[in-house]
Amino acid sequence: SPVNFQLSAMETLELLQDFIKRRVGTLTEPVTLESNLEAIGVDSLMLLDLMFDLEDKYNVRMPDDLPRPETVGDLIAIFDKL
Repeated sequence: SPVNFQLSAMETLELLQDFIKRRVGTLTEPVTLESNLEAIGVDSLMLLDLMFDLEDKYNVRMPDDLPRPETVGDLIAIFDKL
C-alpha cells in the first residue's frame, strides 16, 4: 500500500522558520504560529518565493485563488490542506 507522506505542523513550522531566517536575516522575536507575516518582514514577493519553494520541495501545487495568509499559522494551515 502507498505510504501517505504528510508533514506535521511542527516540521512545516521549522521549515518556515529556516526560510524566514535566510530571507529576512535577523529577527527580533522567534517565529511562532501566531507571528504576523508582514510584521516579521515577509512581504508579498517573499511570500510568493516561499510558496514556490514549498511547491518544489514537496511536489504540490498551490491553488491560484489562495487567500493571503496573515500569520505563519495561516500559511501552515493552507499548506496542510494540499
